Amino acid sequence: MKRSPAPPLPPPEVRRRLRESAALTQDQLAARVGVTRKTVGAWESGREIPRGRRRDAYAKLLSTLAEESPARTARPPALTPAQAFDALYEFGAPALVRQTYLLTGRRELARESVERAFQLAWEHWPEVARDRDPVGWVRATAYEYALSPWHRFRRRHRQPEPPPADPAGRTLLNALLRLPPPHRRTLVLYDGVGLDLPETAAETEASTPAAAGRLMRAREAVADRLPELGDPEVLHRRLAELASTERLRASRPPTVRAGSERRARFRTRAAIAFTVALIGTTALTLRTAPTQYEPPVPPGEAVGGVPVRVAPGALSDEELELRQKLRDELQDGPERLVPGTG
Repeated sequence: MKRSPAPPLPPPEVRRRLRESAALTQDQLAARVGVTRKTVGAWESGREIPRGRRRDAYAKLLSTLAEESPARTARPPALTPAQAFDALYEFGAPALVRQTYLLTGRRELARESVERAFQLAWEHWPEVARDRDPVGWVRATAYEYALSPWHRFRRRHRQPEPPPADPAGRTLLNALLRLPPPHRRTLVLYDGVGLDLPETAAETEASTPAAAGRLMRAREAVADRLPELGDPEVLHRRLAELASTERLRASRPPTVRAGSERRARFRTRAAIAFTVALIGTTALTLRTAPTQYEPPVPPGEAVGGVPVRVAPGALSDEELELRQKLRDELQDGPERLVPGTG
């Protein structure tokens, strides 16, 4: 009896999206297929090709996941941009908020970062819709916003965040927050999200050796505080548990789209106001500017050869006597002589 052929395998990127759409971790999917987490990661990155019975089991499982969530995997033929954005948001926002929480340790900042990233995605929707990994585009934007050093100057982010209720989760989160931001981001992407090393390096804008070095140092730092997390498989599971136990919610897609449109209108009005002010300033300058050239007044120069002006000195005794005599005489002088007749 001939065995029926297994369904064809989708591309590696679609395999990972099918697993994430079913809310399955790599460990859970590996247990259902009968392989290790590293094997699942290699299949999803395209480094290895499934073969034999494992391939058949993997292909059937992916086919089942695709049938169980057709709305998330199939693209309607008449999908509007708003519907496509809402579908992407519903699919990626919950996981991105949990991942961003691992980066920041702040629930509100994680939600704000993801919403701001989706708002930018809606503003650049034609570009994001054509991207081969729209979730990766939003994730990179959210991580950049969440790790911005300017947040420490905000008043509400100066207040301490309530820690996780689980002591083990609280210790793990403290260990993550002690890492430098590039190391923390590399660890979350590789051991938390499940990206391979080249994808992690590309998203963190680093070379593959640099990303590998950051990953090893981050793992060593976490293992120093929590020796039981020295195994990458255990670390991956604990990161997933820490992110899933927190109650992190994101806004609805229409709210995010409306916020993006308000920001776009505000920037447009600000640009128009700045342009009008610039035109008015230019017109006023042209109105009040001189119509002919007036040379500047040259600076003063020293002139030689001019005799020095000498002040009069003290009066002598004869001069003082003459001055007193003149003061004593009548102002009209001596009497006028009158000629006589004769």
